[in-house]
Amino acid sequence: MLALDADAAIARGRISAVKMGTTVATNALLERKGERTLLMITRGLRDQLRIGYQNRPDLFDLEIKLPELLYEKAAEVQERVAADGEIITPLDEDATRLALAEAYAEGFRSVAIALMHGYRYTDHELRVGELAREVGFSQISLSHRASPLIKLVSRGDTAVVDAYLSPILRRYVEQVADALNAADGGCDSLMFMQSSGGLTDARMFQGKDGILSGPAGGVVGMVRTAADAGFDKVIGFDMGGTSTDVCHYAGEYERSFETEVAGVRMRAPMMSTHTVAAGGGSILSYKDGRMQVGPQSAGANPGPAAYRRGGPLTVTDCNVLLGKLQPDQFPPVFGPHADQPLDVAVVRTKFDALAREIGGGRRPEEIAQGFLRIAVENMANAIKKISVQRGYDVTQYTMNCFGGAGGQHACLMADALGMKSVFIHPFAGVLSAFGMGLADVRAICEHQFAQPMADIDAARATMAELRAKAQADVLSQGITAEDIAVIGAAHLRTDGAHQTLDVPFGTAVQMTVALEKAHQQRFGFVPEYAGLIIDLLTAEASGSTGEAVTLPDTQAADVPAQTARMLFSQGAWRDAPLVDRTTMGIGDRVNGPAILTDPTGTNVLEDGWQAECVTGGNLVLRRTVAIDRKEAIGTSVDPVMLEVFNNLFMSIAE
Repeated sequence: MLALDADAAIARGRISAVKMGTTVATNALLERKGERTLLMITRGLRDQLRIGYQNRPDLFDLEIKLPELLYEKAAEVQERVAADGEIITPLDEDATRLALAEAYAEGFRSVAIALMHGYRYTDHELRVGELAREVGFSQISLSHRASPLIKLVSRGDTAVVDAYLSPILRRYVEQVADALNAADGGCDSLMFMQSSGGLTDARMFQGKDGILSGPAGGVVGMVRTAADAGFDKVIGFDMGGTSTDVCHYAGEYERSFETEVAGVRMRAPMMSTHTVAAGGGSILSYKDGRMQVGPQSAGANPGPAAYRRGGPLTVTDCNVLLGKLQPDQFPPVFGPHADQPLDVAVVRTKFDALAREIGGGRRPEEIAQGFLRIAVENMANAIKKISVQRGYDVTQYTMNCFGGAGGQHACLMADALGMKSVFIHPFAGVLSAFGMGLADVRAICEHQFAQPMADIDAARATMAELRAKAQADVLSQGITAEDIAVIGAAHLRTDGAHQTLDVPFGTAVQMTVALEKAHQQRFGFVPEYAGLIIDLLTAEASGSTGEAVTLPDTQAADVPAQTARMLFSQGAWRDAPLVDRTTMGIGDRVNGPAILTDPTGTNVLEDGWQAECVTGGNLVLRRTVAIDRKEAIGTSVDPVMLEVFNNLFMSIAE
């Protein structure tokens, strides 16, 4: 891009900004390849994080296997502070220094410090941190800074995650900065995407904030592109090769503040997404009289059977067999030497064999359609979890479809959910990366308030401090004050309850009304309560980077019509238009069935759907013919419906 030799330095001023996400922290967490970490915890609680909350990770698993702990060694700190701040046991500095020195001699350089009630009374944690610095530890994660919230287990877990991942992440950031020659001005600004959906300066990027930076970019891209096209209630459908991420948006970003990733609990704001193991590479199988899709994936190597590397049948192969993926639209990059086209013949051979195994006189094409239906129902169940089960009417939303495999299943997904419109951006196949470029610089500050609503004046003062701190964090990253917006939220619960709901911070009356409305929508009733508790206060500052969302309009081009062969529900092959999306101008329409190709993906327009090109080269798909939902499955054993209902029942049970 810059026409430089591989070892040439980037000249000063050549790059204005680099905005990126990374899977370094995620991979280190999944593979347990983080930094060797020491846990320092209040005496008597050495095993507290191991014990955790005693939750069953899988309701129906008879053999629970606990995940491997992130910290390698735990040492107890002789100290104890009561819930009201009374010092029950003074900090034994000599014993603490000795424990730190012993761990340092064993090769530990990263330490997580989590003490009882340290979120509120921080003196002991701060002093232990100073002792660790004197001993020589290079990474010191204090729990009250990693997660300034009540509950020792989740606070301690978050501190451990930060200590375990931050050194790995810091080395990676330094490598990227060196490659960009950032120290000598080769790149003016290096920013990373946080799990919370905001960019931050590379120097402020922490391990606990980098777990889900990729999916967060997808959520931002989904919201910003849909809003630019006039859609304010959106379901995000991001289908890749291994899994599918879904998310919900109705005017504000949804975040989860307590998350479990790879068996590790943590408390850090993250974009709220739900993941299901169904992607283009999900493996097809026939077991116990049921046709099953996933959860295993063929990955990139060997990949689907059509990739010519000996892979198994996958969801992608279903689309190849049915003509929804046209081999001549793909470059010849498959096979052991990456010089061959997609292999349709081997896909048909494998489906022929599978059809004989399943029996019942079904043709290979019918088997492929059955597997697609199972995959679509699995993904639709995931969307129901983040919409219907939380009181949202999904039929009133538009689906923003993205990811490499999303466009192939967009219409089928919408039909399964009763949705009438789908939005597809020109960069849908790489929307997560595009979203990182569009993201704002964000900072979120939290405070465990835990006081009754009657203390609204104290809450207002605390919120003012949080707002000022969040704004200062964004200002320090080069954003001007006029480009910063700060919003406050209160997480409320009824007296005696555990579950909180977040509402915009305001007067006591405003927040009470908002809580009752949110509770009615989520749970279907308004509870009787003696009083409300302001459990948590958060302030979020967002600084606009000025990036434009709208792309130039595409211009209609006079190109020869092309057709493709494609299978549809009546079990017959049909000729369908094959349209290059980049040749469509504003107002151009295509009726399904059709295939619309673009540089980052393939979009399948099913029968009864119409695609229209609108401003910015965007596609809006609308169902123009009502779908007939009457379906009698009879009493004979159907391996497709067996799996569909099995997944539905499991979804309810879980």
